[in-house]
Amino acid sequence: MKIRNILVSQPQPSDFEKSPYAEIARKFNVDITFRQLIRIEGVPAKEFRKDRINILDYSAIVFTSKNAVDQFFRICKEMRVEVPETMKYFSISESTAYYLQKYVQFRKRKIFHSKENFSLLVELIRKHKNEKFLLPCSDVHKQDVPKMLEDNKVAYKKAVIYRTLANDMSDIDITKFDMIVFFSPAGIKSLFKNYPEFKQKNTVIAALGPTVAKAVKDAGLRLDIEAPTKEAPSIITAIEQYLSKEFRKK
Repeated sequence: MKIRNILVSQPQPSDFEKSPYAEIARKFNVDITFRQLIRIEGVPAKEFRKDRINILDYSAIVFTSKNAVDQFFRICKEMRVEVPETMKYFSISESTAYYLQKYVQFRKRKIFHSKENFSLLVELIRKHKNEKFLLPCSDVHKQDVPKMLEDNKVAYKKAVIYRTLANDMSDIDITKFDMIVFFSPAGIKSLFKNYPEFKQKNTVIAALGPTVAKAVKDAGLRLDIEAPTKEAPSIITAIEQYLSKEFRKK
């Protein structure tokens, strides 16, 4: 089956023509549609207060996504909490760490990051065991993250500051796509909420991260492309390798 149309469940890059996706589109003559299957809705400060979490009781924040960064500083602003300069930040990736510059001055001594691997981030966190950690997250979050913190006896508190909701996809014919690329388990839930009768058939499913890969399989779908792996450290590389194999078959 020739891949002609790909749905990437993320926003289109602002510099699409210079992005790796544009290179894939040109190289393999495919059309790429960007559309988020999920949307983020912040928990209002009034509702957050019911959890009786005092942000200033914590000396370090753990970020697993850029959404968590945005929503953390949003809730701080709504609650008129001035985050001290002594606050430390631990991020799942380098890109998330640098994204923090939108809100705080970047200093290596207080911003730490892993390489898209939470177990490696936990190792960094353990080196700062005297800190009290706050984990801002969505109502739909990866269960392995808090479990790893608990298994390593990290003093932390989970703070649900935003919700992950399904986007309305009624204007899109999902059957026209030969490949769908997922980046979160919530995206898979959104797929079935929007298209309860969806049948995979020949549709190629790609997933970034082990949690997303597991969600694909748990939903009864066939996982065709997975990243990161030793051969494909990024989802872009994994898609390109798959398309190259298909191209050689022709």
